[in-house]
Amino acid sequence: MTFDISDLNVTTNGSDLAFSHSIQHATGTFTDGKPLDLTVRVTDVYRKTDGKWLIVHEHVSVPVDIKTGQGDLQSKP
Repeated sequence: MTFDISDLNVTTNGSDLAFSHSIQHATGTFTDGKPLDLTVRVTDVYRKTDGKWLIVHEHVSVPVDIKTGQGDLQSKP
């Protein structure tokens, strides 16, 4: 699996909470030989606990083709 991350934006409150959003393009091959090629938008929420930043919430969404109203996993950033 290969992940290309673009448009990464991270915001923090300066102490113990932060969130980020990015566009992630994943490519690879499943164990059955089928290829994987998709693009998603990822939003993460982080909390600093015992000095470590941990993801406490993650949301993944896909672009929508406005004409069809369907998810478009082949969209490119």
